[in-house]
Amino acid sequence: MGGTRTVNVRIGGRVQGVGYRAWTERTAASLGLTGWVRNLSDGCVEAVFHGPADVVADMLARCEAGPRYAVVEQVEIVGEGGSDEVFEGFGVRRDG
Repeated sequence: MGGTRTVNVRIGGRVQGVGYRAWTERTAASLGLTGWVRNLSDGCVEAVFHGPADVVADMLARCEAGPRYAVVEQVEIVGEGGSDEVFEGFGVRRDG
């Protein structure tokens, strides 16, 4: 796959209180992706990943497992492309 890809994902399961945001930030940054991650009030985690399409696909696959104590039940792409947002690095955002 060539080009860049931007995806907005929603991750469900036991993903809060287990270091999922910190793991996502470290993993995405180590892969050279930009974007952000945050907790949602319904217990899910939301993230936006931007970068080379193959690297974004790799990150999505890694999200299926997550950190050691997470129990991921779903990784759902809720939006793709079309963002005018410019990302500088990868960070944790305030809860939504």
